[in-house]
Amino acid sequence: MQVKQATICLMLSIVCFAGFAQRDIPDNLPKFDNKKLHFGFQLGLSSNGFALDHDLTQSDSLIRLETGTQPGLIIHVVSELHFGPYFGLRFTPGIAFAARDLSYQYYSTGISSPIVKTIESTFIEAPIFLKYRSKRVNNFAQYVMVGFNYGFDLASQQFTDNNVDESGERLVKLKQSNYSAEVGVGFDFFLEYFKFTPELKFSYGLNNIIVKEPTQFALPINDLRSRIFVLALNFEG
Repeated sequence: MQVKQATICLMLSIVCFAGFAQRDIPDNLPKFDNKKLHFGFQLGLSSNGFALDHDLTQSDSLIRLETGTQPGLIIHVVSELHFGPYFGLRFTPGIAFAARDLSYQYYSTGISSPIVKTIESTFIEAPIFLKYRSKRVNNFAQYVMVGFNYGFDLASQQFTDNNVDESGERLVKLKQSNYSAEVGVGFDFFLEYFKFTPELKFSYGLNNIIVKEPTQFALPINDLRSRIFVLALNFEG
């Protein structure tokens, strides 16, 4: 919810900034687009969840299985290779910290409180995008991009023995490798010394990441894929 509220505030700010960008003012960084390659860094907040396909009959007394979102943090390096004034190849490797929830509700003698399994992940990521940018107007431009991301989860317990966790329950294990398709939109503001770019991005997992095991938590899940919204700030020189 916090990420969504921040996104709404950011969009309103962008509309205001874009209006000022249309004024006839001196261009900042006039030679920026002449560079074939440039670099920067990216900081962002994420909202992390799952896309879930499940079968409740695979676990005794299970009456509801739902997913929940958790906030996360990303820190990436930005590099971009230009193909003329409008197209670019963007590579942003980095690290991402995420957590996701699975909520299991069972019925025995009565409806009990759900069991919430929070799965934490630390990803080493290698996203690559094809980017199309609009014509620069004064000190403002906008772009869209589409790409692919490979993430390796350093916190994955895929190959560990499924012993009980701190709550006395079995673990929910996810695979180490996560493949995602991603789309995004960004807004370039050319400032005096660097380019500042708010960016919105959606990522959807391409592979089923649940580790199938004969446990009460894994059996009901047929398919589990990552689903992530990112609000990022880019600083490029």
